[in-house]
Amino acid sequence: MLSLLIVIILSYLVGSFPTALIIGKYFRGIDIRKHGSKNLGSTNAFRVLGWKAGIAVQAIDVMKGVLATLFISKLFYGALPFENRTPFEDITVVQIIAGISAVIGHVWSVFAGFRGGKGINTTGGMLISLAPVDAGISIGVFVLVLIFSGYVSLGSIAAAFAFPSVMFIRENIFNVDIDGYHTLIYFSIAVCIFLIYNHRANIKRLLYGEENRFEKWWKIRCIKIEAPFKRKSVN
Repeated sequence: MLSLLIVIILSYLVGSFPTALIIGKYFRGIDIRKHGSKNLGSTNAFRVLGWKAGIAVQAIDVMKGVLATLFISKLFYGALPFENRTPFEDITVVQIIAGISAVIGHVWSVFAGFRGGKGINTTGGMLISLAPVDAGISIGVFVLVLIFSGYVSLGSIAAAFAFPSVMFIRENIFNVDIDGYHTLIYFSIAVCIFLIYNHRANIKRLLYGEENRFEKWWKIRCIKIEAPFKRKSVN
């Protein structure tokens, strides 16, 4: 029990590391919580701090998920304090718990007044560690949606949908034997719901045509997204 608690706390603290806040304050003299969307994720870092700082924030936030899932989980020893009803070994269950703890830390950082990012990058690091094929395809979906639409939020939402969808298609249509599929699919759906919930404000802005595009990343402009609820001006 003690070792699992240590893993959870350390993973949460690693996830809580406020990357965007630290890079903004110590390298640019900017409190990113007061600029742009006021979010501590990489998207706001790109907008407020520039592409170099944005890449640094994104890379570190992804590594938080990897670090918790693959390395901090190794501090666990002994037996789980609950019955393991999954098809996984105990250490795999601990890896999932560690990854989730890191994502929670990123979204509600103890070092930033329990504010943080929306969890996409840290979740990506966790999923790359647990299900690299499905996570890799989901990242590809994110990139394609970003290139076609220019919306990072829409790409993130599409990637969140893609993860459980890809897993379902690989297992049930292409007959790929995914170890622990009947547990992972529910976990992946829960992750999808969590990420989409964190993007609820972005979804509202997308619907009303108020979401900001990254024009430099909008490379293929054959698709124009119309806001269904955007009011037309009346002369």
